[in-house]
Amino acid sequence: MSQHNITNESLALSMLLVLVAILISHKEKLALEKDILWSIGRAVVQLIIVGYVLKYIFELNNAALTVLMVLFICFNAALNAKKRSRYIDRAFAISFVSITTGAVLTLVVLVLSGSIEFVPMQVIPISGMIAGNAMVAVGLCYNNLGQRFSSERQQIQEMLSLGATPRMASDRLIRDSIRASLIPTVDSAKTVGLVSLPGMMSGLIFAGIDPVMAIKYQIMVTFMLLSTASLSTIIACYLGYRKFYNQRHQLVVREVKK
Repeated sequence: MSQHNITNESLALSMLLVLVAILISHKEKLALEKDILWSIGRAVVQLIIVGYVLKYIFELNNAALTVLMVLFICFNAALNAKKRSRYIDRAFAISFVSITTGAVLTLVVLVLSGSIEFVPMQVIPISGMIAGNAMVAVGLCYNNLGQRFSSERQQIQEMLSLGATPRMASDRLIRDSIRASLIPTVDSAKTVGLVSLPGMMSGLIFAGIDPVMAIKYQIMVTFMLLSTASLSTIIACYLGYRKFYNQRHQLVVREVKK
């Protein structure tokens, strides 16, 4: 197996790629130079911290600490999903429940089926992938729900005036929102291997693993991303739509936060 070692010098030279992006931003007057530098600096600091934390956790190999790390990942994913909920106030609880439920159920199936072992070196990276994917799907779910409730307010109010319950009046919107939120994940699964070689597969091949074995791992990743995104989005939609009604079952559509 070939070894690929990245030295500090080669890593520093790779910063030239960032300089290209900064120069383009400056030349085209995009005003993104500060944002690029801030995002790169933040990413480097975060990755260095996470690298040392993961090294400690992997060496310790403690089950309780592994579970806490999974919950920490889900917590941060829920925080970021909440920031994307422009139409729903205080969406953190919904985000945390939906993302954690989807991630935990997927991990349980993977562990019980023998696809992965319950060790931090396998559970934590997998948790990061599925929680990140669920975070994006849940964020899309919130925006899709809000846009549909806002654009179809009149139809919903007419249904409510005719005696429909909030669930009945929202049923089609929920289905459409779930479908729209899952489109990026479904499209990604359709084109995997044809348009893109995903991160796990590319990383394993780069590390010298047999491509056929890398493909098996990528198939497993595709399965778990689809399942987690579906579960998390369904839970988020069915919990989130209630935020558009008050206690008297009246429609309340909030203004979009700027």
